[in-house]
Amino acid sequence: HSLPCPTVPLLSPDSSCQDAMLSAPAASPADSESLSPDELELLAKLEEQNRLLEADSKSMRSMSGSRRNSGSSLVSSSSASSNLSHLEEDTWILWGRIVNEWDEWRRKKDKLLKELIRKGIPHHFRAIVWQLLGNATDMPVKNQYSELLKMSSPCEKLIRRDIARTYPEHEFFKGQDSLGQEVLFNVMKAYSLVDREVGYCQGSAFIVGLLLMQMPEEEAFCVFVRLMQEYRLRELFKPTMAELGLCIYQFEYLLQEQLPELNVHFRSQSFHTSMYASSWFLTLFLTFLPMPVATRIFDIFMYEGLEIIFRVGMAILQYNQTDLIQLDMEGMSQHFQKVIPHQFDSCPDKLILRAYQVKYNPKRMKKLEKEYTTIKNKEMEEQIEIKVCVCARYSGFSSPLASLLLFSE
Repeated sequence: HSLPCPTVPLLSPDSSCQDAMLSAPAASPADSESLSPDELELLAKLEEQNRLLEADSKSMRSMSGSRRNSGSSLVSSSSASSNLSHLEEDTWILWGRIVNEWDEWRRKKDKLLKELIRKGIPHHFRAIVWQLLGNATDMPVKNQYSELLKMSSPCEKLIRRDIARTYPEHEFFKGQDSLGQEVLFNVMKAYSLVDREVGYCQGSAFIVGLLLMQMPEEEAFCVFVRLMQEYRLRELFKPTMAELGLCIYQFEYLLQEQLPELNVHFRSQSFHTSMYASSWFLTLFLTFLPMPVATRIFDIFMYEGLEIIFRVGMAILQYNQTDLIQLDMEGMSQHFQKVIPHQFDSCPDKLILRAYQVKYNPKRMKKLEKEYTTIKNKEMEEQIEIKVCVCARYSGFSSPLASLLLFSE
């Protein structure tokens, strides 16, 4: 039922970022065949830039950590920086062109655009590129924003309580009177008014918070509305959270199929998928991984949707399988909280490369969705039958009102 696994060398857990970059093809195997030699060369350059950035940050860390640097290390560092500045300049020119010729890139160079996004959108271009990817640049709802802020929402108290717990360590959101908390409250309140069925759901503030780190509140509001409407997030955040149940069901299938030993171990320890994976889907790894790594995943999410969350989740489990199998429930909980989040700090590319080695078959996922819907519908029918039977049994010596109350529970 699954697509063949791309033939990319597997990395050992102690591989360095540089090893990851050198062993990675310039493009994902599935797409590289359709790219021209010029496009492949461009991707190779971007990979070189990522490698130089990593080398540069490492040399800066070693310089600040020790004053006994030889002259040669300073020379090599400055030459790396010089190469990097040329590549950065090329990247700026390239992304400037992509933004200016957006429609043409989406029509004619979509595969290359996908690869460039997987390599990471440059920080200064994220705001506009996320808006373009979400088709959120010219939304009528933007004109309602200032009016929505004048209204009151039944969710205000709940939002106020939660925003203090959203990125508490981030400078922008620190302190009750911070600008970050104020604009975060505004966007969450405005959304709760345009979508009263969802209102406000805990967890969504982390996604909005990330958007606000990149763009003004009106734009962040528009992108969030689009994410809720078009990226399955609204279904995830509805009161029933039915979509989360589906995501967990699909993820469990991948786990069972690709990591059967780990799956058996998790079951033997009653370590349920929802215990660790729910937050992955609800906050798109923003509460689990360090911000630079989670932001790279979010770049891809804006283009490819929830598929990247499944891929990264599976990549994390594959990478940690050997350690997890040796731990009990308490040990695994600690490993998820303290060890896993920092494994890819210095090299998000290593995690993303691994994510694209994961087998993922969209047709199979669609089939699983139908299976899950059938199971849930059957469960609902059985619940209704039970309630009808209970009502019928007690209707002889119970008031009609009691029967109605029982049925409506």
